[in-house]
Amino acid sequence: MVEWAINLLSWFLLLTGGIFGVIGGIGLIRFPDFYTRLHGAGVTDTLCAICIVSGLVLQSGLSLLSVKLLLILVFLLFTAPTATHALARAAVVDEIEPVLEEDSDPLPDARGEPSSNT
Repeated sequence: MVEWAINLLSWFLLLTGGIFGVIGGIGLIRFPDFYTRLHGAGVTDTLCAICIVSGLVLQSGLSLLSVKLLLILVFLLFTAPTATHALARAAVVDEIEPVLEEDSDPLPDARGEPSSNT
């Protein structure tokens, strides 16, 4: 009975991780600019990794393989947000501006100009 519950939870986590991965891929296509695409990919990448590796740990049981999978998960949890932050900083340095509403001036405060909304 316990083995059946562990398998069910494992498959649920694996399917949930796969769904997060597909949603992240759709977000990369559908979002309008670099920053929203980066945010969508970063969030779903982290959630996808947590769910999939957790499901694989449950499938492998208590073994050396579980320890290796958990080390991979820790590595992913440190490197994925760091890479996302580095990409965002590089975009800011290259002065890539986000897509805002059509009638507003993009980022007037960042250039030191007064906002047109006040």
